[in-house]
Amino acid sequence: MPDPTISGTVLDEIIQGVREDLAVRLEETPLAQVKAAAERRKPAMNALPALQAAGLSVIAEVKRRSPSKGDLASITDPAALARSYAEGGAAVISVLTEQRRFAGSLADLDAVRAAVDIPVLRKDFTVDAYQIWEARAHGADLVLLIVAALTDQELREFLELTESLGMNALVETHTAEEVRRALAIGAKILGVNVRNLKTLDVDRQVFADLAAELPSIASGRDDLTESLVLVAESGVRDAADVARYAAAGATAVLVGEALVSDSTPAQRIAEFRSAAVNAL
Repeated sequence: MPDPTISGTVLDEIIQGVREDLAVRLEETPLAQVKAAAERRKPAMNALPALQAAGLSVIAEVKRRSPSKGDLASITDPAALARSYAEGGAAVISVLTEQRRFAGSLADLDAVRAAVDIPVLRKDFTVDAYQIWEARAHGADLVLLIVAALTDQELREFLELTESLGMNALVETHTAEEVRRALAIGAKILGVNVRNLKTLDVDRQVFADLAAELPSIASGRDDLTESLVLVAESGVRDAADVARYAAAGATAVLVGEALVSDSTPAQRIAEFRSAAVNAL
């Protein structure tokens, strides 16, 4: 079940807005029409090989604003930014499509998809199967599933639908219990977000603690952990943060603010990857 401690928090408020905006899109574009568009798309790219490659992978984010920091960057040309990310060696590009708190859009996703030939993550607050079909219709190769926002049944059904459409899911967790729930449904890409959902504060130690607990959480299930992609989310300010995440066991890092606020994002990604190699 969703974490009862987040009721009435920022996540709860965001999801309420997401549901309201979703209702408008459902009215404008029926599910049957979205499914037809998804089926016309060429097959999704499998992000796992890129994320499981040697060294630390970078998931670079197109992100205009956040609830914690407000405006981050205007990003007038998301396609150009995405190309810079790809040139810098990003394994995946994440595109925020939530509009109220993050100023994102499906138009951003369309622009990025058309600009690069690496996997693209539609980063939004998935609460309905419609959004998964919608992601595929707009060319996404991955979707985000937040454990704290979904029941076990929803998580399982959404993951099954995602994979049936040829996409991967980044399953986001914040606690040991959420990690258990994610592994129980067979998550292959496990995110640990170090931002507290109630306060929006960042505690980077959360990643190291949960990564260290992973073997015991998985209860010896080597089949779950041997090929698991472990993603450190939030809190990356510089190469030193990336190195710490890598040393703690991260397979990949998801970085938004530190890249969109940088004038040379391609160079920064290369520095992050180099710092991770030195940390291992």
